[in-house]
Amino acid sequence: MIEVERVSRDYDGQKAVDGISFAIGRGEVVGLLGHNGAGKSTVMKMLAGCLVPTSGEIRVAGRSMQRDAAAIRSLIGYLPENCPLYADMRVMDYLYLQADLKGIASAAQDGRVLSVLRRTRLEARATSRIATLSRGLRQRTGVAQALLAEPQLLILDEPTNGLDPSQIEQMRSLIREAAVNATVVVSTHILQEVEAVCDRVLILRNGRLVIDQPLSAFQESNSLLVIVDSPRGDVRDLLAGIAPVEQGDGGYLLACTPERMRATALAVSKLLADRDIGLVELRPLRHSLEQLFREVQEPGVQPDA
Repeated sequence: MIEVERVSRDYDGQKAVDGISFAIGRGEVVGLLGHNGAGKSTVMKMLAGCLVPTSGEIRVAGRSMQRDAAAIRSLIGYLPENCPLYADMRVMDYLYLQADLKGIASAAQDGRVLSVLRRTRLEARATSRIATLSRGLRQRTGVAQALLAEPQLLILDEPTNGLDPSQIEQMRSLIREAAVNATVVVSTHILQEVEAVCDRVLILRNGRLVIDQPLSAFQESNSLLVIVDSPRGDVRDLLAGIAPVEQGDGGYLLACTPERMRATALAVSKLLADRDIGLVELRPLRHSLEQLFREVQEPGVQPDA
């Protein structure tokens, strides 16, 4: 659905985005992560066709953004970080205005507007002035306009920014529902949002892409944590007879593949029982997205690209 090849964007000689490349398939929900200033919003604006790359190429549905931007925009629904809403307009009037701007035929507009009002749970506020809406309802109004044209690609920049926990959960549900019929790219600095709704994560640092991994990678473990009640000098040597071992996290870390995890755990528990060594904890050790994010922001970590 999306192909990004060696894309850069400069501002006054400073690289906001520096030679990034990635591809996103149809139906994926991808989270774009990074600290403030990492280049997330710049990438989102370029994907939405609102900003031209300084160099490189972006293709959406096989079309070049540089050559077919107008045609591509008809495939895209975009919620910018600060969605421009007209405070004196009523919600429904705003959506009809957006339908006109998006080129939706008059005969189809009633159905589209009613559909997005229902999907965003805004029916009861359809005649309310936008100025009277809470932050969460305004965000939902922004999502409603992004969904009007039934986009193949939905781009959401910081969709939960400033929302309370209840509103965040409502936004997550909206994203999951939208993902049934569209590819979704979500930019955020909140790790929990990526874990809650995304299939894959892209992490930016100083404008460069440093991580591109599926979320499932964090659900697998390549090490087994063993903690015993009274550490003895020979425990490490004993465990080394089962698998490569090192100390960490208050115990011993045994290297093993996910497929060997159960067999290794059984071997460890039997060994310790035979040697009368008390076992306090035995579990797979998984890296969290938070830990990965923290590690890749360290200056010594080099980008994958």
